[in-house]
Amino acid sequence: MKIADILNTKGRVVHTAVPWTTVSEAVDRLNRLGIGALVSCDQDRKICGIISERDIMRGLGKYGAALLDMKIDEVMTHHVVTTTPDESIVSAMAQMTRGRHRHLPVVQHGALVGMVSIGDLVKHRVKEMELETGVLRDALISRY
Repeated sequence: MKIADILNTKGRVVHTAVPWTTVSEAVDRLNRLGIGALVSCDQDRKICGIISERDIMRGLGKYGAALLDMKIDEVMTHHVVTTTPDESIVSAMAQMTRGRHRHLPVVQHGALVGMVSIGDLVKHRVKEMELETGVLRDALISRY
């Protein structure tokens, strides 16, 4: 399976924020939407960074309550690792594990076309393994 298979199932909506969004506004959006990260993009939808729950927690530890009035550009992860729709789920999982990333924006021809989380990848990988197990079980039963 490929990343495109996940996007075809879960959808291609990516929640974004401009770099000058306050952390307080970002926290509100994360809570309201029930998501763990926002991709920060400029006016041309070029990726500038990603702000995740982890970035916010680290910012709280460093800046305290003053963090809420800061711009996300000051605390977000600026080097964003991305993937493509054609990448395999197994390869993306390995990339996320190596880099300790929980969210992976999906880019195609320079455009942001989706985002997957480690939970999305695990869910689809488990379904794939259940299907393989079922096929092997049926093949074994049919032999006897």
